[in-house]
Amino acid sequence: MPGGEDLLRAKQARIDELHRLVPGRTALLVIDMQRGFLEPGAALEVPPARDIVPNLVRLVALCRHKQVPVVFTEFVYATSVPCLRGDPFGPEHLPAMPGQPTGFGCPSNNCLVGPTFERGPNSAETIAELAPRPDELVVRGHTYDKFLGTPLDLALRSRDIRWLVVTGILTDVCVNCTLLTAANLDYRVTAVTDGVATLWPELQEACFAVWRRKFARLRTTAQVMEEIGRW
Repeated sequence: MPGGEDLLRAKQARIDELHRLVPGRTALLVIDMQRGFLEPGAALEVPPARDIVPNLVRLVALCRHKQVPVVFTEFVYATSVPCLRGDPFGPEHLPAMPGQPTGFGCPSNNCLVGPTFERGPNSAETIAELAPRPDELVVRGHTYDKFLGTPLDLALRSRDIRWLVVTGILTDVCVNCTLLTAANLDYRVTAVTDGVATLWPELQEACFAVWRRKFARLRTTAQVMEEIGRW
């Protein structure tokens, strides 16, 4: 009778088999690589996110070359949708108050959209290095889960996409919420371990442990590029 280690190896082999990327049915998801999270001086600046930009630039370029759809998401906050993502969990997204301090923990217009949308370092725009092309889908969501209340699932299924390569930030927040929903919607998810980032390394490792166990296959940028490059 197979032992515990043998069963784990067999399970991992089956996961790898089912999650191997399929030409014509795979898309790259770039989650929330926005100025409001990457630019110096942004109220919710995530410096480690800048380290993964070169990997994502390479991966996006390869996917475009191989005609793999690239889908971008952007977190946004609007005063017309006064959800908990602004108060209490993200006060930085609330409109800045004249004469009051801004920055981490303060209302700062971070990723704010609407009549007074932010144009500076707190902008909701995807960073220039990863600027979406006019024909690429940009999904704007008011929650951490980019499937919730957006056309993302419809957009993917209408193109018969069932395999997803997931990248972006924050690993433990928007990436985690979106990845878990994708897996529960029965997408075959590959998470790019050096293509996601957060402020807390221990939470990143915890997410990897959880994803590996029940939700996704883990691969590096180089491994994903090698797999797609063989098509």
